[in-house]
Amino acid sequence: MPAPAFTAEEVARLIACPSCDALHEEQDLNNGEVARCVRCHGLLEAPRRSAMTRIIMLALAALILMVAAIFFPFLELSAAGLMQRSSLLDTVLAFSSGMTAPLTLAMAALIVVLPVLRFVLLVYVLGPMAIGWAPARYARPAFRVAEALRPWAMAEVFIVGVAVALVKVAGLAHLSIGPAFWAFVALVLVTVLKDNFMCRVSVWKTLEARRRS
Repeated sequence: MPAPAFTAEEVARLIACPSCDALHEEQDLNNGEVARCVRCHGLLEAPRRSAMTRIIMLALAALILMVAAIFFPFLELSAAGLMQRSSLLDTVLAFSSGMTAPLTLAMAALIVVLPVLRFVLLVYVLGPMAIGWAPARYARPAFRVAEALRPWAMAEVFIVGVAVALVKVAGLAHLSIGPAFWAFVALVLVTVLKDNFMCRVSVWKTLEARRRS
């Protein structure tokens, strides 16, 4: 049998499950309600009251923590009477010469530039709507870029790698953890909390509704 034809309006109301790509008809949910996939039970939509304001506050907090993580002392290493203090910026620049120079660019992009860019884009997209204004001029493409950057912002991967390295080096030298390390840990926690508040379907629906009004 031929597949049933859908009108453009019906297609526009379909949403795909982010886990299994099953299509569902979009429903209007109240704050606190949750929509899940009928096939894999993955989360489709979970609007929350004041979620945009919370996301903006967390994104701004993450930007402040990133500044602290970059410029404050990250680790202090002492062995044989010698002490070496390094910041996150020193760690990135340690590979800036010779054939390892591309590694510097990759590290800077994945653990600093891309997370900061994503936080800024989220503030740009959600800020005007959180206070009741119309979306910013380029809010839709900005949010699309922010979502595309999400898998590539690897601050949490970096902190896990640092933790593994600390365990291996601890027996060879005396290590002191600086304030930048804890700022980076807080940054990862804030990022996870921000993503927990984020309902992407609700953001897209709000962008579309505010654009038409």
